[in-house]
Amino acid sequence: MATDIDFGDELTIATQVADLDRAIAWYTEVLGSHLLFKIEEMGWAEVSSPVAKVAIGLSQVDKPKTTGLVPVWSVGDIDAARATLEAKNVRFDGETLTIPETVRLATFFDPDGNAWMLSQNLADPSASA
Repeated sequence: MATDIDFGDELTIATQVADLDRAIAWYTEVLGSHLLFKIEEMGWAEVSSPVAKVAIGLSQVDKPKTTGLVPVWSVGDIDAARATLEAKNVRFDGETLTIPETVRLATFFDPDGNAWMLSQNLADPSASA
């Protein structure tokens, strides 16, 4: 990528939450994240994500606002991933969407209504070779 900005190789996806401890519990127990650190007096914590060098920042605010930003996690088997999350009472937005020969998508929500998405690539990687 050509740019004059010296970007680092790490990314934090920050999201607003109403209760920091509840959010930490949800992200660690439901998504399998690990608490990286918590700054109680700032109402901030970061947890790991399934992607190297990508963290999830949790910012406690009085009235969380959801945004149009929807981070998408690539998974090998979307049905298995969805079943795992549904077994933990995670709310999904309807059925899994399938775009034939391209991708399958399923949107789910954390306890504060922040949207996240699962994505399974259906494209044949050898087709572009």
